Formats: sequence, structure tokens, C-alpha cells
Amino acid sequence: MSKDGDKAKKTKNNEAIGPFDPMTLRGVTVRNRIWLPPMDTYSALAQDGLPTPFHYQHYVSRAMGGFGMIIMEATAVTPEGRISPCDLGLWDDAQMDAWRWIVADAKAAGATMAVQLNHAGRKGSTGCFSIGFESESVPEEQGGWRTAGPSANAFGSLAKPRALSVDEIHAIVDRFRDAAWRAAAIGFDAVEIHAAHGYLLSQFLDPLINEREDEYGGSFDNRIRMLVEVVDAVRSVIPETMPLLVRVSATDWAAGGWDLDQTVDLAKILKAHGVDLIDVSTGGMIPDVTIPVKPGYQVPFAEQVRSRAGMPTTAVGLVTKPKQARKILKSGAADAVEIGRAALRDPYWPLRAAYKLDVPADEAPYQPSYLRGAFH
Repeated sequence: MSKDGDKAKKTKNNEAIGPFDPMTLRGVTVRNRIWLPPMDTYSALAQDGLPTPFHYQHYVSRAMGGFGMIIMEATAVTPEGRISPCDLGLWDDAQMDAWRWIVADAKAAGATMAVQLNHAGRKGSTGCFSIGFESESVPEEQGGWRTAGPSANAFGSLAKPRALSVDEIHAIVDRFRDAAWRAAAIGFDAVEIHAAHGYLLSQFLDPLINEREDEYGGSFDNRIRMLVEVVDAVRSVIPETMPLLVRVSATDWAAGGWDLDQTVDLAKILKAHGVDLIDVSTGGMIPDVTIPVKPGYQVPFAEQVRSRAGMPTTAVGLVTKPKQARKILKSGAADAVEIGRAALRDPYWPLRAAYKLDVPADEAPYQPSYLRGAFH
């Protein structure tokens, strides 16, 4: 059958899928296909990586609001892997207890809980609203640190990183593994590896950033090596029934850089290594590129990865309206949609969407005690 025929078949098969249909990945069934993507809140204000009552309110309220999967924000696997000093972390066993109440109570409200594990690489040690230095490197005397990446080149005006040694790369792979073990032990239902938006793993992927001449640079296979090693390490310590997601930037929007064809090839390899879903975003790798931002602008990338790699995907990026979300799913472009900034202003977005899409209240993800206040 032709590629077009395959595409038509996939689209037809997806027509019955709606935003409130469940979705199963390995041993986990998610109650619907409206998911909360990872969004850094820069709110571990004690700079110890520990979640706080703010994080509890932030995530549990969105579980109460009906989101299917909630992917908790970028969580560093080492202190130097934080995007800012106020990022969450899972680099130490002593951090585990602070997470448990959030995960347990969000799950009790019906959400499937995932955590995004990250190392920021050359984009680490940046400022945030609580400490200043926004979009700048935080000085070491103010709580910042010397960053590292595949090569000694800087992102825009940020401080120049040092190049990681091979031994350091192996050590970071082990830290991803250890953080994933902690996530499973805490009670998370799924793990997502952050290989997008110009953070460490995507820095290795991108030929415009990665200038190495050893086994971690140069060819496509060498540039994806660290990510594949992380996937294998994580898969080795989490249960067979636990889904593993990887977030990628499907393009860096720069000539000669990381692009869709490489993303599709990567997705096929990740599938063979036990990854269950590709969370498809774009950009964040190269500064000052032109990105054609408009509603749903990243959806075609999710569709291409899904159809060409035969891999479940999510679509994210200016998906703000219920009918838009339904159309994405019906078209076969993605298996789930992620509601990001719209969910920051409305924790109950899925419940409002159910009303707009004529889903009966008793079939929508209301808490039983909230049904009498359902939209009507």
C-alpha cells in the first residue's frame, strides 16, 4: 500500500478517538487524552530541589480538574542539571518523601502521574522570578554553577560551558537511571526523559551544537548515543509495566541542524529500545531562529512522527480550544493532546472542554462531590 494509503487508513482508524477516550500504554490506562505537559514553575524556592505546598496545589488541582496524564515539570537528575537554582530534583534518596503526597493525592483524584527527568547542560544555572537574572547565567557566588555540555560553546549570551568527558557522560547516564528508580519507588505511573528544547540530551543530538569527535559526536548514531544509553538505563530499573516517554524537539528551526527526518529515525530506534510514546515539541536548541508560531503549529510534526515511525505521539503548542483538541485526535495527528499555558489559567480545562463538546457530566472526569456544580 502507498504511504498515502497508509496515512488514510490511520486517519480512518482514529476517527472514533475523542478527547475523553481512555488510552493504554503498557500496564497503565490513562482516563483521557487531555494531558498536562511539563512546565517548569521555578518554585523550589529553598533551592534544594524539593517540591513544596505550591507544587501540591498546582498538580493536585489539575488532577481534580480532570487531566488524564500529568507530567510533572523538568526534574533535575543532578544539582548541576537544573535549569535554574529553583528547579525540582530527584538526585538524592533524601528528596523522595517530599514527592509522595503530591503523587499519591493526584493519583487518588484520577490522574496518571509522570515525571520529566532532565539535565539542562549548557542551558543550566539560569535565573528565574525569585532570584533575578532571568534569561541570564546566575553567578556562582549567587547560587549558580559552571555549566557543561557536549562541547564548549554557549547558548546565546549565557556563560560558556565546559565540554563533558566520556566518564562524565557515563556518570550522567547513571544519574538518569537512579532518578528513574526513585520515581518508580515514589509511586509515579510513568517516566518522561527530556531530550528537547536545547537541554543536555538534545544538545548531543544537534550537529550545530555537538562538535565532539569521539563516540558521542559526528555521525547520527554517535549523536543519539547518549539518549539511547539513558533510555536503556532507565528501562532497566523501572517496571516492565511502566510506560517510558521521551520528549523531543522535532526541529531546531535552523538550516543544517536537527530536523524532522532525524527525529523520525530516532523515534524508530527509541521504539526498539522500549520507549512507548514520543512527546513532540520543537525548538529551544538554537537561539534567535524564526519560528512560525500559530495555533497548532507543532501538530504536523507529531503527525509525521506518528505515521512514519509507527509510534504513539502527543501534540503540544498553542492547543487552547476543545474543538481544536478534538480535531487533532480525530485527524490521526496524535494520540493525546497537551494543554499547557491554557491550563495555567484554567486548572479545570478538561471539565470545561467536556461541556463544550457535549460530553454528559456523568461521563466527564468530575470528582463525584463536584458533579452538582457541573457546567450546564
